Amino acid sequence: MADTQTLYKLIILYMLSKVDFPLTNAQISALILEKEYTSYFVIQKSFAELLESGYIMAKTTHNQTQYRITPKGQETLSFFSDKISDSIKEDIFHYLSENKITMKEEVSRFAEYYKTTNHEYAARCLIKDNNATRLELTLAVPNQYMAKAICENWTKKEEDIYEYLLDLLIQ
Repeated sequence: MADTQTLYKLIILYMLSKVDFPLTNAQISALILEKEYTSYFVIQKSFAELLESGYIMAKTTHNQTQYRITPKGQETLSFFSDKISDSIKEDIFHYLSENKITMKEEVSRFAEYYKTTNHEYAARCLIKDNNATRLELTLAVPNQYMAKAICENWTKKEEDIYEYLLDLLIQ
């Protein structure tokens, strides 16, 4: 059995290796905390060390950070995956099986806003499907309040908006 800190890092790498889309810290942490493998702070330390050593990479938007395993992380996992017990691998398999669709939707639909060069704001909204962009929409607005509202509402209404636009444009 690997030392505990190494085990938590291997669990994170293993989870990332079992999906074809990025995962958020919250998605990975949920399983580890639910199964009471360790505490939240130990998980965060593991994430930080994996990032620092180049085993995972992160992409951050205003409202979430998404993680992917790197080739270096994949190679390391191939050497040490036997250090993860079969029962933990089974827990991961069941967790991913039960939550994969929801988890994929969470990282495939996002919105972010930013300040533009002319001191306005832009809200960028995105729907991805299997790493292909289905819809990307950037709206220029006069203030941060509006940009933030667009991003918050996007996560609740993106499918309705997509269908409405599609219907409107193909008529």
